[in-house]
Amino acid sequence: MRQLFAPWRFAYVTHAGASQQCVLCAAVGGGEDTLTLARGERAFALLNRFPYTSGHAMVAPVAHVADLSQLDAATLSEMMSLLQRIVRALTQVYQPHGFNIGFNLGEAAGAGIADHLHLHVVPRWRGDTNFMAVTADVRVIPEELTETRAKLRRALEAPDG
Repeated sequence: MRQLFAPWRFAYVTHAGASQQCVLCAAVGGGEDTLTLARGERAFALLNRFPYTSGHAMVAPVAHVADLSQLDAATLSEMMSLLQRIVRALTQVYQPHGFNIGFNLGEAAGAGIADHLHLHVVPRWRGDTNFMAVTADVRVIPEELTETRAKLRRALEAPDG
């Protein structure tokens, strides 16, 4: 039997290193360890540390807000503009066949970070769901997150990014 090692997931499944500070609030300031991709005045984008696919990103407001109705129009507009940039960069770098884009509002809806609203951007490819996820509850992410971040930052820094 072959084994897949994914030691970076251990902290997630054991909740090791759980912090009192919101993960998204901690990422607002950027820094290499936050996997932040881009930052605006009211919103920012970062890679999901526990991705479903390569390039799985999130767009979040800078403000620590859990309720969608609490976001003003300017913040929502900036989030959507940033979403467009992220989709363009992901398309340029990875050429996915499609995307899943959406909010998980509340823990019951699957929000892993229920207290800080965020929008998921998940690149998808035909056939990207395989037996591993079904029979072994395992996802194979073929690229290190730091490499994904570097590729997407280059695309976002390009004149048309």
